[in-house]
Amino acid sequence: MPGSEYPPLSESTYYILLSLRTPLHGYGIMNNVKSLTNDRLSLAPGTLYGAISLLLEKNWIFLNSVNDDARRKEYVLTETGKEALVSEIKRLKELYYNGLEMVEGE
Repeated sequence: MPGSEYPPLSESTYYILLSLRTPLHGYGIMNNVKSLTNDRLSLAPGTLYGAISLLLEKNWIFLNSVNDDARRKEYVLTETGKEALVSEIKRLKELYYNGLEMVEGE
């Protein structure tokens, strides 16, 4: 998208960011993504934690807390992550409306 400082997101990354509007641990993210997509998208642990590592590096999410159980780390969206998510929603909206216009215009 011209003028956007954020690259287009993969579907998995989009749904991970969307899920992290509230603090969640990895298993919670996987369940939320399945719920949001009506079981159409199921994230494998490798996909999820690979994306989480990248999102942490980009400072789009941060580790909120470590519970007593070290395996249950909670992640939260940062302001930069919110900006990237909003940018992607605008891009998807443009795609949708352009497609709709072309199909309905025929």
